[in-house]
Amino acid sequence: MKRQIFVGALVHSNEKRELITIDRAAVLVENGKIIDVTVNPGPSAHIGDHVTVLNDKQFLMPGLIDCHTHAVQFPNLGLGYDKNLLDWLEDYTFPLEKKYVDEKFAKHVFETVVKRTLAMGTTTACYFASLYGKASMELARAVAYLGQRAFIGKVNMNLHRDDGYYENTAESIKNTIQFINDILDFDNHLIKPIITPRFALSCDMELMKELGKLAKERDLHIQTHISENVDEIKAVRNMYKEYPSYASIYNAAGLLTNKTILAHAIHLTNDEITLLKQNDTAIIHCPSSNTCLKSGMCDVQKLKSEGLKIGLGTDVAGGQSSSMVHAMRSALQVSSNLAMFKNDYESLNYKDVFYMATLGGAISLGINKEVGNLIPGKEFDALIVDMSVSNGPLDDFMSYTLEEQLQRFIYSGDDRNIVEVYVSGYKVK
Repeated sequence: MKRQIFVGALVHSNEKRELITIDRAAVLVENGKIIDVTVNPGPSAHIGDHVTVLNDKQFLMPGLIDCHTHAVQFPNLGLGYDKNLLDWLEDYTFPLEKKYVDEKFAKHVFETVVKRTLAMGTTTACYFASLYGKASMELARAVAYLGQRAFIGKVNMNLHRDDGYYENTAESIKNTIQFINDILDFDNHLIKPIITPRFALSCDMELMKELGKLAKERDLHIQTHISENVDEIKAVRNMYKEYPSYASIYNAAGLLTNKTILAHAIHLTNDEITLLKQNDTAIIHCPSSNTCLKSGMCDVQKLKSEGLKIGLGTDVAGGQSSSMVHAMRSALQVSSNLAMFKNDYESLNYKDVFYMATLGGAISLGINKEVGNLIPGKEFDALIVDMSVSNGPLDDFMSYTLEEQLQRFIYSGDDRNIVEVYVSGYKVK
């Protein structure tokens, strides 16, 4: 039995969205699981196989949860933001994604992606992998080897394209089933397959229904995009004229479930919001890509007021950073911009985005019984944040409270402040 003890300041959220700060706590971890959290511990709290005592400039927090990112797109970070969504997909994204037929290229990229995201403090990532099953398995191998918690989806696209970047329906289903079985054969509790139709413009109803059926039969999560861009929505309506809305298409296909996450959701109608709530479907806010590709500003406060589950995503490479700290900042900036032209609008604050990046993400992914905050019974996915690192972006000019340190980290910190990262008790940075 491996027994670890972490002593120092601790900050996390509870399911009421309240920020909890503890100036001094002892967190007891056995075999990767939190056994006890003691407030104001005595000397006996320092007895264990491995004891980590934080200094007064450090604090412990839950690992960050990136609910939406595209592992295949990392080589395109920083490219194409002069385009809108549909042109960006054609000019930058699809040509890059076709390269993953080369498994050596896939292996190189995916190992780099997982190392990078772990260094950024992302302990859980929900990945769009590749159209190609073998390439997608390279991502799974990298995740398993480097110790990240992840959902990994083999992308589904069956609508004809002149460049050949698609599968026929039978191939898509066959390859998806093979991918699911290969992931489950890993027998690694940190890695889960997720059904991944790209979006309604890449999949016909037959394929989406088959994927919905597969998700139900195998009790799997589902991820896709919805209502990201006005031109995209128009194209979807033209393609699926018999359905009243974007969300109703997914609902007809059986893709809206309590294990479904939908990225973006900027332009949802009230009827669509009601439909998502009825299905207990989660929304993943992707503020960086929404602005980089000029898609719009998502009103998270409205979605929150309707009782929807909301997580946060970097959405690389539509988003310009793989850092969830940057994603939190972007969410704050978008909400502040909305407040400038909406009457009586209360913008998100740092407590809100911290919740979205940790426990809110865990709830959206349905893993909040496992991770999301640092309480007994959950696995120890955690970061040690140091606000006094010599090469960091911040300086200590005076004494700060723990809550002020968290605020500084979210608004002005970066991965240099994240000095240690743990997934299920294992140190991965």
